[in-house]
Amino acid sequence: MKNLKFLLLFLTFLALIVSYIGAKEPFTWWLEVLPVFVAILALAIFRKFEFTNFVYVVIFLHFLVLIIGGHYTYADVPFFEDWGERNNYDKVGHFMQGFSPALIVREILIRKNVVNGKGWLFFLVLCFVMFVSSTYELIEWWVSVFSGEAGDSFLGTQGYIWDTQTDMLMALIGGVVAQLFFGRILDAKIEQLA
Repeated sequence: MKNLKFLLLFLTFLALIVSYIGAKEPFTWWLEVLPVFVAILALAIFRKFEFTNFVYVVIFLHFLVLIIGGHYTYADVPFFEDWGERNNYDKVGHFMQGFSPALIVREILIRKNVVNGKGWLFFLVLCFVMFVSSTYELIEWWVSVFSGEAGDSFLGTQGYIWDTQTDMLMALIGGVVAQLFFGRILDAKIEQLA
């Protein structure tokens, strides 16, 4: 479907509008969905590079995870609130923070012929995933330090001292799952473009 990316873009903006209406904490909503706007801007700037529809769908799913977290705050997303002492929806977000970039960078590296060999490809994709994850953790920390209590919902540790480390672990798991279980699907979609 040639116009799938435009349909997904429309659905993203629709989800953003619905999510903002009645958002639990409007300041936190902006912090949580800012990556959606940054990604849309990046896709617009680099529009000459057309991803496979598969990757556009993955990006859209990642957007939805961020948008839902923005609406409720990650600590209060329904269905995840009764799973122990803390709401673990943020772990879904960090899984997607590894899963989505893994497939994005994998497609770029393959299509631009940057890497020869599947072993190096797997390793370099995971390096990128961990770079994104650790950078995001530093941004969370910085926002929380400079915004005080207003940024606490964005940081979202919920009193869990290992939150930063488990967030990065979930991104790593997301990157591994993306490559092991969806790498061949992506490879087939890339071959269809050629």
